[in-house]
Amino acid sequence: MRHLKITLAYEGTAYAGWQVQPGTHGPTVQGKVEEALACLTGERIRVVAAGRTDAGVHARGQVISFSTRSRIPVERWPWALNSVLPEDIVAVEALEVGPDFHARYSAKSKTYRYTIDNGPFPDVFRRRFAWHIRHPLDLKAMEEAALYLVGKHDFRSFAASGRPVKSFEREIMDVSWSREGPFLHFDITADGFLYNMVRIIVGTLVEVGLGRRRPDDMKTILAGRERSLAGPTAPAHGLCLMRVDY
Repeated sequence: MRHLKITLAYEGTAYAGWQVQPGTHGPTVQGKVEEALACLTGERIRVVAAGRTDAGVHARGQVISFSTRSRIPVERWPWALNSVLPEDIVAVEALEVGPDFHARYSAKSKTYRYTIDNGPFPDVFRRRFAWHIRHPLDLKAMEEAALYLVGKHDFRSFAASGRPVKSFEREIMDVSWSREGPFLHFDITADGFLYNMVRIIVGTLVEVGLGRRRPDDMKTILAGRERSLAGPTAPAHGLCLMRVDY
């Protein structure tokens, strides 16, 4: 039995999220990947992913792991998978790993990027990948507010209900905002993320950028540990899983 780690990039627009689960309406990325693996190997393979992205969320560096008896050379795996995957899912790297490697539990950190189109009119070619906000945003205030999140905290104020967790404590290692013309990119790296955590953080930071909150309100929101204290959940299509570090 061989054990493989494969990195995927995908556009999440057409999918009901990553995970195959009961009651899901529409195709999932996991479902398409497992169909492709069955086509290549003749095996029923269940893959494990580093992050369970939601409907409409994209990825440049999603990592999956699985076991197979296939003899396809490891360097040929991306080519083989891409020959049977839909065009909005692409395998970009394959590595052979030990039996103890687990795409989710072996991860040390994950980095997400959220993109905002802050131009007066939406960019028609990037409308699937950025949240358009036409009102000017105070980037300096949003940068200041984001810094309050760095460190180990209870992030239940920034978590949506719907997925049971053992702990709301997570450690954010790094946050940053950058500008690319009218586009603002928010990058966040943490040891893990709660359900909708990044999108709720972005929705709250946008309220700071619009002048509806002060940067130091982030301290009060964290301390309050109540979802109602934070801002709205930003749309899914602006979010992208950039990389997973092991």
